[in-house]
Order: sequence, then C-alpha cells, then structure tokens
Amino acid sequence: AQKILPIYQVEQGRFHTPGLHLCSRWWLWVCYGELGTFSAYSLPHFPLVTAARSPSAGRNLKEWLREQFCDHPIEHCEDTRLHDAAYVGDLPTLKSLLQEESFQSRINEKSVWCCGWLPCTPLRIAATAGHGPCVDFLLRKGAEIDLVDVKGQTALYVAVVNGHLECAKILLEAGADPNGSRHHRSTPVYHAARVGRADILRELIRYGADVDVNHHLASRVSSLSLRPLTTLVVCPLYISAAYHNLQCFRLLLQAGANPDFNCCGPINIQGFSRGSPVCVMDAVLRHGCDAAFIHLLIDFGANLNLVKVEALEFDSTGRVKVNPEALQVFKEARGRARSLLSLCRIAVRRILGKSRLDLIHILPVPDPIKQFLLHEHS
Repeated sequence: AQKILPIYQVEQGRFHTPGLHLCSRWWLWVCYGELGTFSAYSLPHFPLVTAARSPSAGRNLKEWLREQFCDHPIEHCEDTRLHDAAYVGDLPTLKSLLQEESFQSRINEKSVWCCGWLPCTPLRIAATAGHGPCVDFLLRKGAEIDLVDVKGQTALYVAVVNGHLECAKILLEAGADPNGSRHHRSTPVYHAARVGRADILRELIRYGADVDVNHHLASRVSSLSLRPLTTLVVCPLYISAAYHNLQCFRLLLQAGANPDFNCCGPINIQGFSRGSPVCVMDAVLRHGCDAAFIHLLIDFGANLNLVKVEALEFDSTGRVKVNPEALQVFKEARGRARSLLSLCRIAVRRILGKSRLDLIHILPVPDPIKQFLLHEHS
C-alpha cells in the first residue's frame, strides 16, 4: 500500500502543515491563494498526494518548482540575475543585463528567483516589491504587461495587493487591464475596496476598471456564458461595506456600480445561502454600517423594497447587529416617495450608463447641475 503524505491539518480553523512537507504547503498556496482562515467545511478539494507522486526526500524544492512551472529547460533557468535584480530594485543591473540579447529574450521568462518560491517574470517581481523605476524600464524593454503567474495574478494585481500606488499608476498608464485576469478569483478593484485604498481604487476607475461583477463569473464550460450571481461576497460594494470603507463605497457608486447587486450579469437570489444578505442595502444593514452608507444607497437609487425588515429585527442567530440610526434612516426613506429631483438624477445616470458617466462633464448644462449628477456636491 502506498504511504499517504499528510497534506494539512485543521486546528482552530486554520491550515497547519507539517514542517517537512513544504511542497504540500506551497501547493495549497498556489491552488487556493493566500493561506487564511477557513472552516473545516470550506476546505478546498485537492487530489490525493502520495509518496510516489511527491518530490523525493531530500530533493531541492526550487529544482522541482522549475521543472513544474518554469518556461524553459532547467539549464536555461539557472541564471536568475535578471529576476534577482528586479526583486531588489537594482535598475543599473537590469539595464546592463538587458543590453545582452540572451537576457532580452528572457524578459518574460517565469523563473524561481533567489528569494521566492513562485515562478514569476521580472515584471511581476518588480511590481510585487514596489520598484516603480524597474517596472517602467521593463515595460519599455518589451515586458508583457498582463502576463499571469501560476496563480493567475497579473503584475497590476500584485502591485495593488501590496499597496504600491506608483507601480499601479505606471502599469495602468502603460495599458494594463484594470480588471486583472479572468484566471484569478479576485480583481484589483475588489482588493482595493476591501483594504480601503481609495487612492488606488480611484486610479483603477480612472482607467476603466469595471466596478460591477461580471467577467469573473464566466462559466468553465463556455467562456461566452455567465454563471448567475449567487452571493454578494464577491462584490466590491459588499466588501467595502463589510470593512466599513465609506470612501471606497462612495467611489464605486459614483463610478456607476449597481446599488442593488453590484453585478451586471444574471442574478439568482434563490441560490443565495439562507440568512445571507439579498442585496447591498441588506448587507449594509446587517454589517452595522453607519447611516452614511444608507444615505448613499438611497441617493444612488437602490431598491428599498428588496430588504425584509422583519428578518433584520428578529434574526434568531444573534449575528445581525443593525445600526439603530441606519435602520431608522432606511425605514423613513422607504416610508416616503423619492423627490422628483432625486428621481431625475437617477434616471439620467441610468440612461447614460456607467461607461458614459464621464461625459457628464461636457453636457451643455451649468456646472452645479453637472456636480449634482456626478454626486460631487457637498
């Protein structure tokens, strides 16, 4: 019988991997993303790893990673000076190396460099470390801007994840896809909204990032079809509210995010988990957000009839902790009709659509009206 290698243990809701099985730990990270907190019922499914299928005892891990994921034969990946220079931000060395044709031809090579385990391109490494001048130089020398690593992450995505505004700007100006990659579960917009980086989120929106969930719901069977939305957790509006990031919440709505579901594709409310929020307004109330979040959703035209107030007030689990002031604002708004002025603004913005909201600036109307339509008034 084959001996089964222990892959992970669950203790207090976190992954704990045996210290000797570094490959298994790395593989969990590659397949499922950053190791975080999970319940025993939400563990990912992985194929069984046996001693026969795992790297042999005592074998060099980086050698194994190179065999599995590097773009070129091992003998061509041994020289990682280009990747190492990108990691430490050594621009003079990058310039010197890329004068040689051999290194120029490897500018998009994915390799395991000196201080990393994940095979990456020099651009991906420089963006992760926040070396803006190196990112700019590599792009000018022909680095592919949206090339993904084995986790489906683009250089822009890792720049956003690591909070490097300068690198994000350089990549966006050079034409990086502001939506990241379809091959990764998250997006730059989602991460910026989660951590409250309004400055980065503003740049992503300026370069055309989609503030609604759509392309990341693509079906595995057909890339032309979209799976219905069955949870709000994947939505930028939801996550910004869950972390009480009001500025990001406002930016998303100003950019045209759907105030009800934050999705421009099909929605299957019946598929939502029991007890989970059924719309963004419901989520805002359930997460105990301030009244300012409620005011914003009302101003941007949220459907107030989607929320079941009785479910909020009589939740048997005790998990719902609604902000009393926010709930009062919601009840008062639902009890009266919207003003004609508010309805006009909602109608104009919906007719324009989120892709043309920036054209409001050139409408032949007075500036105060433009500011009102853009929600830029005080």
